[in-house]
Amino acid sequence: MAGISYSGLVTQIRNYTETDSNVLTTDILENIILNAQYRIMRDVPIDSDRKQQDGNLVTGQSTINAPGGALFIRAIQVYDSTSAVTGANVFLEKKDISYLQEYVSSTESSKRGQPKYYAMFGGATGDGDTNSGRMMFAPVPDTTYKFRVHYNKMPATLASDNTTNYISLNFPNGLLYCCLSEAYGFLKGPIDMLTLYENKYKQEVQKFANEQVGRRRRDDYTDGAVRIPVNSANP
Repeated sequence: MAGISYSGLVTQIRNYTETDSNVLTTDILENIILNAQYRIMRDVPIDSDRKQQDGNLVTGQSTINAPGGALFIRAIQVYDSTSAVTGANVFLEKKDISYLQEYVSSTESSKRGQPKYYAMFGGATGDGDTNSGRMMFAPVPDTTYKFRVHYNKMPATLASDNTTNYISLNFPNGLLYCCLSEAYGFLKGPIDMLTLYENKYKQEVQKFANEQVGRRRRDDYTDGAVRIPVNSANP
């Protein structure tokens, strides 16, 4: 399927489920389509929404705001430099917030140093530029460090007043199948139909993910691990 518009998607959902506007009302379909998009954003990190933001960690500062509109954080680099995001740097290891809270609870100077860990709290929710959560670091910085956050930004969602977006143009089948899975769940329809479209959606997710990997080399920061070259024997 080529790209699909919002109105086209609404028509398809009603056609596939054999319902009309009395059953799947405008408001219900808006929620179904929105929920489907949020699920897709979680299941398939979209390359075009990958962003980065630089900043400063200052002495004694253990928490800062996440980038505005961040859907989720991919990785954080902290640099030895206090003036530029160049030179030696480390990728921080992600931890649970409770671990970091215990780690920084002591005010001993021995607990301070170059950050090694980070945690999210308040949620990198993507609910808008003012509600993307906060990031906590440990050890607490002993001086000023430059850092770079790699994250996925919340994309513009498909809606009646935004008739196409990246997902509808580049992942139309997956979007339709995800919406149908949501719709059959709402309608409490036949379980075999829900299962059918759930499986079709998962197949589309895998295809789309493979296409993205094929367009780029895997980045070092994708999972926070530095790739190590493997020497293979000559044939």
